[in-house]
Order: sequence, then structure tokens, then C-alpha cells
Amino acid sequence: MAAELGAEPVDALRADPVDVVVVGAGPAGLSAATRAATAGLSVVLLDEQDAVGGQIYRAIGRADARRKEILGPDYAAGAAIADAFVRSGARHVSNASVWQVTREHAVHYLKDGKVASFQARRVILATGALERPFPIPGWTLPGVLTAGAAQILLKSAGEVPAEAPVLAGCGPLLYLLGWQYVRAGVPIRALVDTTRHEDRWRAKRHLLSALRAWPFLSKGLQLIRTLRAAGVAIYEAADDLRIESTRDDDGTERAAALSFTTQGTPHRIDANVILLHQGVVPNTQFTLALRARHRWDDAQLCFTPHTDTWGELDVPGVFVAGDGSGIGGALAAAQQGALSALAVAAQLGAIDPATRDRDAALHRRTLADVMRIRPFLDSLYRPRDANRIPADDVIVCRCEEVTAGEIRGFVALGCLGPNQAKSFGRCGMGPCQGRMCGLTVTEVISDARKVEPDTVGYYRIRPPIKPLTLGELAGE
Repeated sequence: MAAELGAEPVDALRADPVDVVVVGAGPAGLSAATRAATAGLSVVLLDEQDAVGGQIYRAIGRADARRKEILGPDYAAGAAIADAFVRSGARHVSNASVWQVTREHAVHYLKDGKVASFQARRVILATGALERPFPIPGWTLPGVLTAGAAQILLKSAGEVPAEAPVLAGCGPLLYLLGWQYVRAGVPIRALVDTTRHEDRWRAKRHLLSALRAWPFLSKGLQLIRTLRAAGVAIYEAADDLRIESTRDDDGTERAAALSFTTQGTPHRIDANVILLHQGVVPNTQFTLALRARHRWDDAQLCFTPHTDTWGELDVPGVFVAGDGSGIGGALAAAQQGALSALAVAAQLGAIDPATRDRDAALHRRTLADVMRIRPFLDSLYRPRDANRIPADDVIVCRCEEVTAGEIRGFVALGCLGPNQAKSFGRCGMGPCQGRMCGLTVTEVISDARKVEPDTVGYYRIRPPIKPLTLGELAGE
């Protein structure tokens, strides 16, 4: 399958007009591209990885039986989606970094040091999610990674920590990664969960709906049972998380331990590898750059784009499918991708509205089924305020080393939102363009001003979304 998913020469693709461009090759993008291509539309799928799969099914085409066994059946299921895409006839451009999508449906990308573009009749953005920032003291130290980054290393290269890690935070991915490490034979020093009794009590309001999605609950319980059976120490209701450091002989500072409290009892766990996670949030870089309408979602504590039931933005002809429109997971993303593709096919005359609605009915039923668990998970694993809105001495913007206290100082001087924070102290102007600090900056300012995050807003995102040089840009 790897050969079939190889990239086409970039020169052969330069400035081609196509019916549909799909950005992102995760479950939403693969499903959207497959469904649009089977409707007879010309489809191009652009993705910055060298093979399809996105973050969820990363490297699925070259994963051997042992890696699939370690990562589990949910990961292995991605092979069927990838295979269906290969059979669809849609074109795949790999290692393509999309740096701009315009309101007129021009999609610009960088590949092999050259820029090129497509002019599409419709665009489907399937750019997925980002890990939520977890700004606690010491989170920028060497040896501290996100759980998602650690899982990427496991999926793409079979790499695991050389020393027993500590996993800390909240959310299903934390337990999934721990489960995968146990299956891979990786010792885990501890799993430190910030979920408290009041979170469980709040989630009980959604328990009836969650019970109707019992297979998902059952999977979660199995992850926990596996970790306990392996002897992994699990600490619950953890507060006051702080990563302590040490210095090597050459003066390099690195992570040395995680300290925290549980119900007032202090704990300290020595560890050189600490993996943090407190959920994922939509990747809204493209939708923000398009000036599409967004709103603050208080259930998921993030900004999400406004879409209709097919995923279309208020920018006509541009759709969002998958976690980029709100976190739902891989199964939901696949259904959303298919729904957006059906809407596009109907708009372009490849199918009639009756066919669109008939085919959409099954996808909508499946989507409703897999989303039943979401309110329960959002309530149970709602990140703590203290882990999202840090103390003054904690770095918020890693690129420019701006602390939460400095941002509060900007507010005292009259700073009203993230865009002004750039002018006050370059916050959000580094290489990541606010991906690692955007939500934290919004919430710190919101908390300091005593107003809602919607009032504060988010960074004004501008292209290039991904870095490129002036020489590369001039090449177009």
C-alpha cells in the first residue's frame, strides 16, 4: 500500500483546476476524499505526512502486525479507511504543507521546497485537532512531552521512552497511551490523574446517554483494568502539579520529578520523562485565517467554527469535517467527512439532493450513536482551571518566553485581547503562531478582565499558516 500512496511530482500538479481539494488525510479527510471521488468528482487530497492516516491512523500503511497489536484494534481499523481511499481514484499529494486557503478556494502548498496551488470548486478542511496547552511550572523543560507527541513516536517509528515515564493530566488519551505502553512492555512509573470527585458527579448527568454508548465505556474500563493489573500506580484527584528540575554536569537543566498533592497529601515521583495531556481542541488555524465565524464552546473550552449540518462554513464552498469543527473522535470524523462530501457532490451536480439525503441518513445515525458518549467525556475530563490559567511565574508563550504574569501586566496597562498582547510583548509571534499558547492567552486575559472568552477573542491568524521562505514564495 505504501507504493500506491506515493506522491506525484509537484510540477505535474501545479495550478491544476479540480473539483474538490481536501486538506488533511486523517479519518475525516480520507472519508471525504473517497466519497467525493466515488461520486465522479476530481479530488486531490493534500497532507503534510508521507503517507495517509493523520494523527489517529498515523503510518497505518506500513504498520506491521506487532505494532497494530500494541496500538490496538481501533488503530488497526484505519487500514480499511486508507484502503478505500486508494481504490477511490482520488489523487494524493503527500509531504505537502498547506500554507494558505483563500475564500475563493485557492489552496496553496509547499512541497519539496517548491510552492504550488490548486484552484478548487469546493474545499474540505479536515485538519483535525491539537493538544490543549498544559502550562504548569516546568512544562518547558527537556524531558517533558505531550502524550500525543509520545504516541506519534510510537506509531510512526516504534519509539518508546528509554526510562519509565510518568503520565499526568486527564482525558482518554492518557489512559490509552498507558495501555499501549503496557502492551509494548514499557514500564510506567505512575499515572497521575487530575480528575476529581466533583468531575465524576458532574458527568453523571450524562450517564444515561453514555450507557447507550456502552462499548465506549467498556473500552475505557478495560484500559484502566489493564494498567492496574500491570501494577501501574494511579493517583487520582491530583492538584498543584509542578515539574522539578535538575542540572547535568554540563549545566543543562532538565526534568527530574513530578510533584503534586492528592487531597492535601504531597507526593513526589522521580522521573526524567514526563508526559502531559489534558485533552485536544480543534485546529482552527485555517478557519480563523478565512475569517469564518467562530464561537466559544464552554463544554469543550475552546473556539469552534460555525458550520451548517453538512459542515459548510459561512464562507461559501468551504467545509470543515472532523475534529476541526469540534472534538468527536475518529469514528465521528469519518462520518462527518462523508457528509461534507455528499453535500459537495450535490452542490456540484454529481448527485441529486434526494440521493444526498438518502445516503446521508445512515451517516447521520452512526454519527449520533458515536457522539452519545461525548457530553459524558467532556464533563468527566474537563481540564481544571488551575491547569489552564496558570500562576504568574509560568511561561505561557514558549516561543517568546512570555509568562502569565506578564500577560496580566499587559491587561493592567489596557490590553484587551490576544492581538494586542502581540504588540505589548510579542506573545504568539513565534514559529508556532500561537498554536501552543493561543487558548491560554485568551483564558488568562478573560480571567484578568472578568469577561467571557468570546469577548476576548483569539489571535488574528494570517497566512502563511506554515513556515516558508521568501525564496520559496517567489518560486510560485
